[in-house]
This record gives sequence, structure tokens and C-alpha cells, in this order.
Amino acid sequence: MFDIGWSELVLIGVVALVAIGPKELPGVLRMVGQWMGKARKMAAEFQGQFQEAMREAEMADLKKSFDEVKEAASGFASKNPLTSLQKDVSDALRIDPLDKPADTSTTAAVETPAVLIEPPVTPTTPEAPTPATFVEAEAHAAVNEPLAVTREIEQAPSAQDTVPSEAIKDAKAS
Repeated sequence: MFDIGWSELVLIGVVALVAIGPKELPGVLRMVGQWMGKARKMAAEFQGQFQEAMREAEMADLKKSFDEVKEAASGFASKNPLTSLQKDVSDALRIDPLDKPADTSTTAAVETPAVLIEPPVTPTTPEAPTPATFVEAEAHAAVNEPLAVTREIEQAPSAQDTVPSEAIKDAKAS
């Protein structure tokens, strides 16, 4: 720190011996040594506290980075595509009970005309085909008729469709 060589120390010692005197020189040197010891202790204590503060700051930075890594890892685990895929598959494979009526509370809020709903039809096992079935199918194929049986619904005439016969006669006459 201070650049003091042996020649400068000898010069300081000669000046101190002349100025202080040989009788009091040992007491003065002892006092200077004690002050130097106290100064070194205070410097060492300051340096130790400074080093401790640096270690705490490094530990805080390490803890912060560790917490960030931990948060990122937990975020990755919650957004795991495998977990989401497993949930989707289990939801798709879940079988709802058939006897449970559908929830109509959400559809009741929408204003729609009332529609008669027929009860669900229980599926039956079809009968095994017979030779007569094949003959009938070939006959339909020759005529190009569809094999499906459809129900034809007749519309009942409404009040607007029914016009009195007198009005028709008057319309024809004019």
C-alpha cells in the first residue's frame, strides 16, 4: 500500500531517535505498534463483513435463479402435453349412463318452439338374411327402386289453404 523501503525506515528511525530521545523511544514504539494492531483488526473486521455481504448477495442471486428454474419446471409440468392427452383420452372413453335424462336447463333459456320428442328406440338385432331377401333385393335393383322405406307425412290443410268454394267461383268468373 505504502511504498516504504528499508532506507526510508532507517531515516524515520534516526529522526525519531533525535526528536523523541533514546529514553522515551521504546514506549512510543510500543504505542505505535498497538495502534497499528488496532488498525489491522478494524481493517480485517471490515474486510470480513464485506466478504460476508458479498456471499449473502451471491446466495440471494443463486436462490433467485433456483426459484426461477423451479417455477419454470413446475410450469412445464402443469402444461405437460402428455397429461393433457391423458385427460382427453379419459374424457373420450367415459361412458355416460343412457337412462339419465339430458340437462334441458340450458336449452330452456333459448326461446324455441316446443317439439315433441319421441322416447329413444331400443336397438334390436337384425334378422339373418334369407334367400327371399336376396331375390327381393335383386328385383328392386332391376327397377332402380330404393330399398329404404320412408314414412310419408301428409300435411293437414291449414286455415289459410282452405278457401270457400264461392270465392273460387267468383275468381273464375271475373
